[in-house]
Amino acid sequence: MNTALKLGSLPVMGINMTKNYGSLKASTKVKVFAVDGAGDAEFPSFLPKEVEKIKDPFARSLSKRMKRLPVQIGMSESCIMSSCVKPLRQSNKTSPVVLLHCFDSSCLEWRCTYPLLEEAGLEAWAVDVLGWGFSDLETRPPCDVASKRHHLYQLWKSYIKRPMILVGPSLGASVAIDFTVHYPEAVEKLVLINPSVYAEGTGNLAKLPELVAYAGVSFLKSLPLRFYANMVAFNGIPFFTILDWTCVGRLHCLLPWWKDATVSFMLSGGYNVISQIKQVKHKTLIICGQHDQIVSYQHVVKLHSELSNAIIREVSDSGHLPHVDNPKCVAKLIADFAQGDADVNAKSQFCLAQLTALPRQ
Repeated sequence: MNTALKLGSLPVMGINMTKNYGSLKASTKVKVFAVDGAGDAEFPSFLPKEVEKIKDPFARSLSKRMKRLPVQIGMSESCIMSSCVKPLRQSNKTSPVVLLHCFDSSCLEWRCTYPLLEEAGLEAWAVDVLGWGFSDLETRPPCDVASKRHHLYQLWKSYIKRPMILVGPSLGASVAIDFTVHYPEAVEKLVLINPSVYAEGTGNLAKLPELVAYAGVSFLKSLPLRFYANMVAFNGIPFFTILDWTCVGRLHCLLPWWKDATVSFMLSGGYNVISQIKQVKHKTLIICGQHDQIVSYQHVVKLHSELSNAIIREVSDSGHLPHVDNPKCVAKLIADFAQGDADVNAKSQFCLAQLTALPRQ
């Protein structure tokens, strides 16, 4: 198995602006800037200067919303300034929705769906998992599974403070399951998107000599590899558009501690949540992309059968990251689920494919 699949899929950032998802093309461009007021704002100073070169308006807008919050770690008074996108308003009327991201990605992954969730009236938090994203890791803290879990818990305890709807795409689903098993009181419901939960950690990569591990991580950062991942995921997209999406997806890799944090995670063994799945008792929505080429459909069905309180919905005309290439559909599924539509069906049928409509390999 190649490195990208062993660790979790490479983050493929972007949306085909030429496709029309209902009114998304017409409405979202306007409402992103109307909602967040970031059109004329400056980028946060902690972002790499390369953010100025990004053309994607959704990425630029969400980048300007990004903040760093102090999150205490350990028994000392030391804090990690942790990157996230906070809701404009916090409300007790609905449960907070906390958005995780894929392996080696950032909260910018949610740039197209986040404004739609806010538009639906949800209190949405897009957070960077420790070791990825744009948090300040100058002190080089450990970035193993336990550290990632504890950091997320401390962020939740300090700022969110209410049972949340935890959303995890790809490897983020493993992050969500691991967190839920250890802190069940912090989670009300789960949303797992094309969940990568059956990998047995980083496998033999955890046994690599440190020098070799750093070389491998350097390749993971490379522009050609990430550009190729976008080329595979999106067909018929202009060269310069794919190049822009690639720059969004690797922006966090330009921070000076990214390589150390990624090696720390790799050599720690990574996520292996196979034995934890049946311990999850929370109501769960599984969202899968119709054309996902990363997580097998059999694994999605297996996960559904092993969770005691789960429903599964398929997003048509979508791949491994439906919250990127069909954000309107994913936002509506999450909103309906968060707001108590247990069936998640009647209001969302327009964007679902029948689970048996296509043969699966």
